[in-house]
Order: sequence, then structure tokens, then C-alpha cells
Amino acid sequence: MAKFFATTIVVIMVLSAIPIIRNTWHPLPNISAHGQAIDDEMWGTMIEAGISLLASQFILAWFIWKFSVPPASSAKLDKAPTLVIEAKSFPGGATGLVIAAIILVGMEVLALGIFGIKSWASMYFTQPGADALPVQVQAGQFAFYFRYAGPDGKFGPLHPDLISESNQNFFGLDPTHDQDAKDDLVTASMAIPVNREIRLLMHSKDVSHSFYVPALRIHQDFVPGLDLQLHFTATKIGKYEIVCSQLCGLGHYNMKAYLDVMSADDFDKWLKQQAALQ
Repeated sequence: MAKFFATTIVVIMVLSAIPIIRNTWHPLPNISAHGQAIDDEMWGTMIEAGISLLASQFILAWFIWKFSVPPASSAKLDKAPTLVIEAKSFPGGATGLVIAAIILVGMEVLALGIFGIKSWASMYFTQPGADALPVQVQAGQFAFYFRYAGPDGKFGPLHPDLISESNQNFFGLDPTHDQDAKDDLVTASMAIPVNREIRLLMHSKDVSHSFYVPALRIHQDFVPGLDLQLHFTATKIGKYEIVCSQLCGLGHYNMKAYLDVMSADDFDKWLKQQAALQ
């Protein structure tokens, strides 16, 4: 029974590793300036974690095969025979095994943190350039809305008490009294110029959501009560899906929007079209 169990573990691990080694599943093509660093980090994590998983399971199978012994008198037991492993057979005993596991796991987490510092810091711990285009993103059950500053380059203040779905005042703007809000543009889809840095200003108006664009290698949660910032540069023209990956209610499955990466000229035309529709 023990040898069958050990063999089963080895077979499952080998079958699980084959699709990864053959690179069966491919991510969407990267379209962001920081994406390659994220991909490299992901592959490094996959390789390190995969090797650790296979090694630990193969070692487990070897211990089961070598050190398991049948019960001393299974005939006297009221229940079926069970697998018994002699603790004294482990080198250093159980205490040594636990200490070794803690050290190995700690080294693994530390190494992943060190390797990921550069790619993580490039997105979260560096400031966007002075010419970065600010785009405000609001998440709410169950839609995304985007706000662009008008020709004055300033966002009008938000008034939560003025937020109204029926009046399509999704951000709670008061253009009658706030000069800066008069030329703000609010859209249900996001458009940006290619090869220009974008500065996202993100907030949720209700529960937790997320801003997930696989092609951009961006996956950022919205945290209620916090204003979050993120910056990136898209490098390829096209249309890409934005989805919420946080379970946020019954309509979560349908919460999505689209990102249009355009040429600079097309983006300027798009802004003028949106201004005419406001």
C-alpha cells in the first residue's frame, strides 16, 4: 500500500509538470514597457516553485517508500491497517525536519522578494514623469468609468453626495459651481495614446474591485476608502479587455470595459469626439 501511494505521488507530479515544461499555455502578448520584467519574474517564480514542488514531493515519496512499515499487529485492530511511519527513522527527528522546512521556505520567500524588487518598484515605487497623462478610474458595482481632464489640465473636485446613476453623474461632479469640472470628460471605455506614460488615479465607490488588463501585465485591486496610483506605458496599438477579478457581487461576471491604445492623432480626435458628446 505504501509503495503504491509513493508511486502515485510521483506519477501525479510528472503528469502535472509535463504541460508546464512543454509550455502548453501562453500568456497574451505583452504590450507594456514594464511587461517583460513582469514576465521574467513570473517565469523565474514558476521555475523556482516548480523545482521546489517536484523536489519536495519526490522526497516525500522516497520517505514513504523507504521508511513506512506495516502495523505491528494489524489483525488485532478493529479498523483496516493504516500506514505507519517510524519517526525515529527521519534524520534529526521531526524537530530537525520542521526547522529545515522553515529555513528552506524562508529562503525561498526572501529570494523571490529580492528578485521581484526591480519589476515591482518600477510600477509602484517610482514617480511618473511630468508629462504622464492622468486618467481617473472609478470602479463600482458593476462597471468601470474613466475621467479625463479637459484643456485646463485640471480635475474638478468630487462630491460623493452628487453621485447619481440615473443622471449619469458617476463621479459626483458639480460643473455649475466648480470651474475645473466644466471640461472634464467621463467615459465608459478607456482610450490612451501609444508610447505615452499613463498615470492612473484609482478609487472604488463601494466594495473591493480590481483593474486587470492581462496584456498590460497590470492587476491592481481597488480598496474602498483608498486612492491608489499606478503608472504604465502601452507600446502597441489595439483594443484590450479590462476585467474585474475580485468577486464583488451578483453582477461581477459582467463587470468589464475596454482599453483602446491609439496613435497620438487618433487619441486627440477621440477626445474631441467625447467632448462633443458630454
